[in-house]
Amino acid sequence: MLHVAYDFTDLWRLMKQMFRLLGIILLSFSSLSFVLFQTTQLVLSKSSPLIKPSNSVDVAQKINFERHFQELGVEGSILIYDLNQDKTYEYNPGRNTKAFLPASTFKILNSLIALETGILPNELSILTWDGIKRDFPQWNRDLNMKEAFKFSAVWFYQVIARRVGHEEMQKWVTQVGYGNEKIGSKEDIDKFWLQGELRITPQEQIQFLRRLYKNDLPFSERPQSIVKDIMIFEQTPHYTIRAKTGWAARVTPQIGWYVGYLEKDNNPYFFAVNIDIQNQKDIAARKELMRRCFKDLKLL
Repeated sequence: MLHVAYDFTDLWRLMKQMFRLLGIILLSFSSLSFVLFQTTQLVLSKSSPLIKPSNSVDVAQKINFERHFQELGVEGSILIYDLNQDKTYEYNPGRNTKAFLPASTFKILNSLIALETGILPNELSILTWDGIKRDFPQWNRDLNMKEAFKFSAVWFYQVIARRVGHEEMQKWVTQVGYGNEKIGSKEDIDKFWLQGELRITPQEQIQFLRRLYKNDLPFSERPQSIVKDIMIFEQTPHYTIRAKTGWAARVTPQIGWYVGYLEKDNNPYFFAVNIDIQNQKDIAARKELMRRCFKDLKLL
C-alpha cells in the first residue's frame, strides 16, 4: 500500500510540473504573437499607407480652371508653377506636353542672344525702320529693343536674327536647349520661329523661364537682367508680371501664347497659356485666362 501511494505522489508532482511548463509556453507564445503583430502593422503602415498623400497636381486639379476656357469659348491649356511650394497647377495637361511654334515668345531668347553677342549693346539701342508699312502702326518707325519687345515688332527681331547669322543662332539655340532646337536652313534665319521647324511645349517654356529667373542660362548676368527688365508687363506695389505674348498666325489652327512669371511676396509663379486662335476675340483671351486663373489662386 505504501508503494502505491508513492507512485501517485510522484505522478501528481510530475503533472503539476507539466501544467506549469505548458503555461509558460502558452504565455511566451502569446507575447511573441503580440510583438509580431505590432511589428507587422508598423511595417505595413510605413511601406503601404492606406491613404496616399495628394501630390501637387492632384490638389491643383480641384481648382476649376476649365470654366474660364469654356466661358471665353477657347480651346487650350494653362500651366502654372509655384517655385517656392514646388506645386503645379494646370488645365489640359496633355496639351502642356505638346510642342508648338513659339512665335513671338522666341523674342525672349532672341533678345538674350542679341545682347550677349553685342548685336545690340543695350535695350535702348535703335534699329532704323525700313520704311515698309505693316499692319501695326507702332511698328512703322525706328524702334529700340525695349519698344520692339513691348510692341512685338517682328521686323526688328528679323533684323537681329539676320545679323546674328544662322551658325551663331543655331549654336545658342542648341546651347540653351530651347525646344526641339531646330531652326531650319540658312534661308529660314528670319522666320524659323514663326513658320519653321522650331517647336516648344508649354512645359519647356516654364523650364526656360525658370532658368532665366535664376540667371541659369548660358548668358552673362547683364543680358539676363536687361531681358527680365524689358519683360515687365505690369508692376504694382504688390506684384510684378514679366511676360511675352506669341501668335503663330501662319499655321492651322493659329496658336496663341502668353508666357512669363508673376512675382509676389518673394516668390515667382511661372505660367504658360497656349490656345487656338479662331477669331479676333481669342487674342485677348490669352492674357485674360492668365488673370482669371491667378485670381483663383488668390494671387491677383
